[in-house]
Amino acid sequence: EDLNVQIVEKSRGLLGSEHPDTLVSINDLALTFFYQERWKEAEELLLLAIETSRNVLSEEHATTLIIMSNLAVTYYYQGQWQEAEKMFMHVMKTRREVLGREHPETLMSMDNLATMFMHQYR
Repeated sequence: EDLNVQIVEKSRGLLGSEHPDTLVSINDLALTFFYQERWKEAEELLLLAIETSRNVLSEEHATTLIIMSNLAVTYYYQGQWQEAEKMFMHVMKTRREVLGREHPETLMSMDNLATMFMHQYR
C-alpha cells in the first residue's frame, strides 16, 4: 500500500492529476484497498479516477472502462447490486460497441455480468 500511495503522489507531482498514467496509478491503489477489503476507500478513489478519465480520455477509452469495471466489482462486493449491475452493463455495452462482440474484453465484461447474476440466482 505504501508504495502505491508514493506512486500516486509522485505521478500527480510529476505528470499531473489528469495524466493517464496517474489515473492508472490511482486505479492500482484502489485495487490495493479492494484486496484489503477497504471497499469505501477503493470506491472513492475509483469514482475520482472515473470522473477524471471521462473528462480527459473519454467515456469509451480502455482505461476509463477498466476503472469502471473495477468500480462495478467493488459495488458488487459491498452488496450494492443495482449499482454494480448498471456499471457492468454500461461497460459491456460500451465495449461491445467500440471493440465488437467477439473481443476478449467484451467477453470478459459479459462474463462479469453473468457471474454476478449467477451469484444472485438470477
